[in-house]
Amino acid sequence: MKVLIIGLGSIGKRHYDVLSKLSEVQSIDLITKQNIENKICYKNLEVVNNINQYDYFVIASETNKHFEQLKYLEENVKNKLIFCEKPLFESKQKLEIKNNKVFVGYVLRFHPLLEKLNEFIKNEKIILVNVKCGQYLPSWRPNTDYKNCYSAKKSEGGGVLLDLSHEIDYVQWLCGQINEIKSYQVKISDLEIDSDDLTMLIGKTYKDILVNVSIDYISKNTHRRLIVETFEHTYELDFISNKLIKKNKAELEETYSFLNLERNCMFEKMHLDIFNQQKNICTFKEALEVMETISTIQEQNR
Repeated sequence: MKVLIIGLGSIGKRHYDVLSKLSEVQSIDLITKQNIENKICYKNLEVVNNINQYDYFVIASETNKHFEQLKYLEENVKNKLIFCEKPLFESKQKLEIKNNKVFVGYVLRFHPLLEKLNEFIKNEKIILVNVKCGQYLPSWRPNTDYKNCYSAKKSEGGGVLLDLSHEIDYVQWLCGQINEIKSYQVKISDLEIDSDDLTMLIGKTYKDILVNVSIDYISKNTHRRLIVETFEHTYELDFISNKLIKKNKAELEETYSFLNLERNCMFEKMHLDIFNQQKNICTFKEALEVMETISTIQEQNR
C-alpha cells in the first residue's frame, strides 16, 4: 500500500510514525513545506506526480484546509481509501462522496475501555450521559507558544468545540445523534485567543437519551470523563487514568483498567480497521452528523 500524508504538523508526524511500522504500508510520501531528507515531498496536492499511484490518503492539515483537500481528492482519484483528521470541516459544508471511501479520525472510538463500555451497554437502556473534558490550553503542547497554535485561532478552525469534538462523536456513536440542543459556545477566560474556550450543551438524542457535555481550554486540572447511566448500572470512564468503573443497584463494583495504554496503539488500531473490517471507524456520514451538531451549536451562539 502506498500512502500520501497531507500535512506534517504534530498529528501528521504521529500518523507517519504509526503507518511506517505497519506491514501493510510499503511507502509513505508527504505534502509539506518542510524538506525531509530521503523522503519524497510535495508542496501541495496540485503538484503531486500521478496522484492515482497512492492507495491511502491521510489528510492531517489544519481544519480549515480539509474541505478543499477532500474535494480535490474526490474529483481526482477513484476507489481509494481517504482518512481525514477530525473534525471533518470547520463549519457545515456540502460535499458528496461517490468515488472513494472516506473515514474520519475520531480515535477515541479505539480506546479499549470505550470499546468495552460500548459492549456493556448494547443490551441496556441508557437514560443519561454526562461528559466533562477540560485542559488548560497553554499546557497542551509543551515547548510551543499556545497563542501561535491553530487552537487559538478561529480563522484556522481552532476553538474547543472543534478541537474536542471527540466528545460529540463518541456520545453520538453510543447514543445516536443529538437532535435537541441548548448550548453555550463562548470565550470567557483571560487566554490570549480569539477562539471559543468553553462549550456546554444539554440535549437529547433521537433515542430519547439525555446528554450533558462540557468541554473547555480553561481547566488547570486536566480531566476527561464519561458517565453513562442505565436502569441497571452506572458506568464511569476516566480517559486520563484509563479506568472504567461499573456499579450496579446493589453497589457491587467492577473496575477495569489499562494503565500502560499508549496513544499510538489506538492510532494503529484505527488505521488497521480502515484497511480491514471498517467496523468501528467513523464514517463520512457519521462525521457529517457530528458536523450537524457542531453547526447547530455554532448557529445558536453567533
